[in-house]
Amino acid sequence: MGTVKTLRRNAGGARLTVSASVVLNNTQLGDSICVNGVCLTVVEMTAQDFSADVAVETLKVTNLGDLKAGARVNLERALQLSARIGGHLVSGHVDAVGRIRAKQEEGNGWRVAIETPQAVLRYVIKKGSIAVDGISLTVADVDATGFSIAMIPHTAKLTTLGFKAAGDSVNLEADLIGKYVERLAAGRLQGGVNLELLRKTGFA
Repeated sequence: MGTVKTLRRNAGGARLTVSASVVLNNTQLGDSICVNGVCLTVVEMTAQDFSADVAVETLKVTNLGDLKAGARVNLERALQLSARIGGHLVSGHVDAVGRIRAKQEEGNGWRVAIETPQAVLRYVIKKGSIAVDGISLTVADVDATGFSIAMIPHTAKLTTLGFKAAGDSVNLEADLIGKYVERLAAGRLQGGVNLELLRKTGFA
């Protein structure tokens, strides 16, 4: 995690400055750093912090605009293709903002329920993957208004989900695969599924 130093708004968006240490190792200007699940480009940096410009569109679809000085944020450097993938592929392109509905202790961890906009929920499946504030997580359950995840102590210790509570907002990024499949299927099934299509494809 890092700590927000400043968020200065301007006509073209905002400039975010974050105090950090680990993610700055071998980081250069122009590199990408994920901040609460949002892919940002480093435009200024020192040995103790970095700054990134936040576009108007990013302020619209994420919760970065709500950050205040002193707020802790999740930080992750861009994946190197030679590295092992410990979770699912996350692009840092947030789809929408969700809200924590409930957080309850469960065994040695916590069950976190997140209210989710339908635009994202359509891609969420049980045991599938989703990014919450940039954290690659497995969906434990899904209902009509959201989903829940099982959070282990390690995740609670190293990320903002450990101290976030009911009512707090989170950035959500749906799994890329579902969005691509939907797009490809829409192109091939423009008329919807009907008897003629089933005959052509050998299902009827």
